[in-house]
Amino acid sequence: MSHFWKSIAGTVVICVLQWHQLAAQDTARYKGMTVNLDEVIVAAKRIGFDVNSFIKRVEEDTTFYRAFKNLHIVGFNADNDIRVFDKKGQVQASLNSQTHQDVKGKCHTMQVANEKVTGDFYTRKGNYNYYTAELYANLFFTKGTVCVDGTGEVPETSGGSMARHKAQLKQLIFNPGKPVRGVPIVGQKVAIFDNDVIRYYDFSITAENYVDGTPCYVFTAKSKPGLNRIDRADVVIDELITWFNKDNFEIVGRKYALSYKTMLFDFNVKMNVQMTKIDGLLIPALVTYNGTWNVPFKKRETAVFIARFYNFTSAQ
Repeated sequence: MSHFWKSIAGTVVICVLQWHQLAAQDTARYKGMTVNLDEVIVAAKRIGFDVNSFIKRVEEDTTFYRAFKNLHIVGFNADNDIRVFDKKGQVQASLNSQTHQDVKGKCHTMQVANEKVTGDFYTRKGNYNYYTAELYANLFFTKGTVCVDGTGEVPETSGGSMARHKAQLKQLIFNPGKPVRGVPIVGQKVAIFDNDVIRYYDFSITAENYVDGTPCYVFTAKSKPGLNRIDRADVVIDELITWFNKDNFEIVGRKYALSYKTMLFDFNVKMNVQMTKIDGLLIPALVTYNGTWNVPFKKRETAVFIARFYNFTSAQ
């Protein structure tokens, strides 16, 4: 690569609306968006890498959320580690266990081994005493025999507002960047590709290897530093980094941070997800979470969890 391209690699800014005229219909949705490219992407663009198509792929991706649904249709072993902290940063309650899921057809069952619990993790009636634990269980634990629908989704056993809130929270956490219908205040603010939200972010595309050595294109969206108080109030996703396999554009990893604060509630959540591929299915191999929530009529809840999935098997 020439010295000229190396010298400008860190500062190249591509305005989306200046791209090929044939792509005008697509780029209209990204009005005002700029994308910083590293030297590898600059060189790739010269030989055919389509930046606009790549961003569109990022925006329209559904495979990441789908990967969590795929956990319902394969067998696996899992290590579960959940810890809840008090105001002084000491562990107030915890759960550590191993689980094994068997799958037959569209139904799955789960066995629990070596469960160790501390503090008030459970209520006296055996229910989860913390919302983070309840969310974890809703995502990764199964009681009895559970059968999925045609989309791989587990039908909610409870109706009404609780089921709706859980579905919305799953969308917020596992489909970042897309608007979440029915969520007041923050629902539209997570749509970082919408014209009204784009202006609060710096975007970049780089090339680097993932932690497992997979060559990747990396898309990053970070909230702009120095936003004034009014603009900062429209930011929910602080950072969203996604690693795409160069060969097939599949997501191999994602890291993101979300936060928001009002007089009624606030939250600050960081997550990291590493993917694996089993029998053509994209599946999470590692999920880490570090977050704090403060909602009306509840005590502030600060918790971390680590979920590891391995020894995958196909449905019988």
